[in-house]
Order: sequence, then structure tokens, then C-alpha cells
Amino acid sequence: MSVITCKAILYKIGRRTVFRLPKQASEGLPSRGQVMVKGTINGFPIHTALEPDGSWSHWLDVSKGMQKSIGRAAGDTVTLSIEPTKDWPEPTIPADLKSALAGAPDVQPLWTRITPMARWEWIRWITSTKQAETRQRRIEVSFSKLRKGERRPCCFNRNMCCVPDVSKNGVLLEPTATK
Repeated sequence: MSVITCKAILYKIGRRTVFRLPKQASEGLPSRGQVMVKGTINGFPIHTALEPDGSWSHWLDVSKGMQKSIGRAAGDTVTLSIEPTKDWPEPTIPADLKSALAGAPDVQPLWTRITPMARWEWIRWITSTKQAETRQRRIEVSFSKLRKGERRPCCFNRNMCCVPDVSKNGVLLEPTATK
């Protein structure tokens, strides 16, 4: 695939600052779901997952550290230059899942045998709810499925936005502020 370059204004959704890819740029990606990319944002190197926005495009969470590195914040225009990669780094494992894995020695080897991309997908499904009870149930279901040999979650729409604090009904919320 070729390099995709686009510009957009950073904006706030709640406490997050996001870069929403223009639809034309997103159309150059291999999937409407989560996509791993390498590239730069305003020249700063990135290797991260783009999340689907639930409207056939993608968005990028621009952390405070990234904002500091690029010298930009909500309201500023930035340039993103990316290309998809099949090189999925290890995901950050949420504390509740990490604790559950530590308490399930039979699941740990199963977890390490699946691909990093599959681990990203399990984590995405588990964390796509705000309710702690639902997250716990999803961890239990994930472990049950892994024990049965299932390598990836099967029961959610991968093209929807699954980040609860920036979405509603699977669609990325509109900006709350530009500064």
C-alpha cells in the first residue's frame, strides 16, 4: 500500500484529543475496522492502531504526550502521514484483564499463543463497555472461548467505534471543543 497523507484539525471529545481522518484518506486503508499503521503526525513517529469511527472512517487518539511532542493541541491543524502495517505490537493489557490472566494459569499459555492482533481484538471487545460487571463477564467469556480453541472474538461489529468515552451506539461523538 502507498503512504496516505492528510491534514485535519485536532478536536476534543470529552477529555480526549482526536484526529479524525478525512473519509478519502480512510478509504485508502485495507479495512473499515481497526487498522495498525506506521508513520508520522507532524513529523513525530507513530506506530499505533486507528480506530473505526462507526461512519466508515477512522480516528486517532492524540495523547497528551503526543501533543507535547508535536507542539499541537485541540484546535490546531496537523498532518498525518501513514501506511498500514501487519506488524501489530503487543497491546497494553488493562488492569482487570491482567489480574484475571494472573488468576487463570490455564489461560495464560492460550493468551500468549494467539497473535498480537487477536489480543488487540479481545481487549477491544472486553473494554468496549462502561460497566465493570459487563467487562468482567466479557473476560470470563473470553477465557471460555480461548479454552475452546477460539482465537478471536466473534460477537461484535469491528467497524463500529468501541471506545465508550468517545462514542454512542458505535459512532464517534461530535467534538465537544476545539481548544
